[in-house]
Amino acid sequence: MELRRKRAYDTAEASDGFRVLVDRLWPRGVSKDRAAIDLWAKDTAPSPELRKAWHAASEDEWGTYADRYRAELDGETAPALDELAAELKQHGVVTLVYAAHDEEHNHAVVLEAALRELL
Repeated sequence: MELRRKRAYDTAEASDGFRVLVDRLWPRGVSKDRAAIDLWAKDTAPSPELRKAWHAASEDEWGTYADRYRAELDGETAPALDELAAELKQHGVVTLVYAAHDEEHNHAVVLEAALRELL
């Protein structure tokens, strides 16, 4: 299985395969048709408290944020993560779709790593 990441504001393509929105909130200004989402896995997204803390943090605090999100994925979010991994195993190509502007410092990077461990 091939696992990829892509911003919600980038054009959806057939080569994206199974598209999974991994944000808790729908991307602002993106229609459902344009997003072409096959599954919305909002239960695997960071908690509202962590999301708010990250938006108020500086880029230097990325490591702390990532550690806190990993803890959520290992704790309260673990059942949702396991369920998502089971679904993804049924698809050859999966694209994790997220709205963050920073392509390297966002929760989808952490989620992708966690999923790779399960797949």
